[in-house]
Amino acid sequence: MPSGWPPALNYESWSATCDTLHAHTQVLGKLAVVLAPSEPQLQHAALRLSARGWETLPLPAPDGSGALVVALDLRTHEAVTEHSDGSVRRVPLTPDRPVGDVTRELLKAINDLAGGGVEINPTPQEVTWTVPLDEDDEHASYETDQVSSYFATATRAALVLAAFRAPYRGRSTPVNAWWGSFDLAVSLFSGVSVDPPSDDFIMRNAGDAQQVEVGWWPGDARYGKAAFFAYAHPAPDGFAGATLSPPAARWEATLGEYVLDWDDARSERDPHAAALEFARSAFRYSCEVCDWDPALPATADGTPPPIR
Repeated sequence: MPSGWPPALNYESWSATCDTLHAHTQVLGKLAVVLAPSEPQLQHAALRLSARGWETLPLPAPDGSGALVVALDLRTHEAVTEHSDGSVRRVPLTPDRPVGDVTRELLKAINDLAGGGVEINPTPQEVTWTVPLDEDDEHASYETDQVSSYFATATRAALVLAAFRAPYRGRSTPVNAWWGSFDLAVSLFSGVSVDPPSDDFIMRNAGDAQQVEVGWWPGDARYGKAAFFAYAHPAPDGFAGATLSPPAARWEATLGEYVLDWDDARSERDPHAAALEFARSAFRYSCEVCDWDPALPATADGTPPPIR
């Protein structure tokens, strides 16, 4: 088996810790929602996967004192709040500590650094549970070895997505860490506006532009395996009929997306190259059937220009 690519976690084997970690990321995302300047397609609400874990971009402190970054450090297993003046507050992430306890302590730390007044909507989003984050005593499992395994796997996936996006000459997003769906994803845009498919808050704000999204997620109750995924928005009739590469790539009807399972990518001689080819193959196909300007997908198959 190729070195450097860790085995993927089966969702069932770490579902309790996965859901707890997912809930913690929602607190960070909701902070971005209330503090970051609004961007098209809700980009201001996205988090990033850094070399230490999930974190916000610098957020304006509401008291005007500078900037805040809030992170889930998945190496030291702490929720960390840092102010641009050098002040830091740390909240331990430990086994058997409920999400509600961590949320309340983290919000207090943020308000200590930002002068008070920071509030979030504690209702969880895009998940099966409804208990407010600051009252959540149900999600309390945090096995550090499982989190470390997840982080190692997610890091490899993020590097694939970054390499896929790099040469594209159209508008694109960085590798976003989405706290609602708990995935990593890049979106590449054609520049064409479209009508959102519904009046749902997320769709009417994020679904108003033609795009192809390629991402990775660690699995969930619907689909228990980690996998890369790809879809087009809006997708034409018959979108599910493609044969992509590598050969293990396939349409997954339960998700309405093309997928390449992590274990299938990992079994290839060069897992990174195989996953990158999946992303490029899905993008080429999507652009063809969605009638994009053919010059755009051609750029994604290239390499970034040299620095001159």
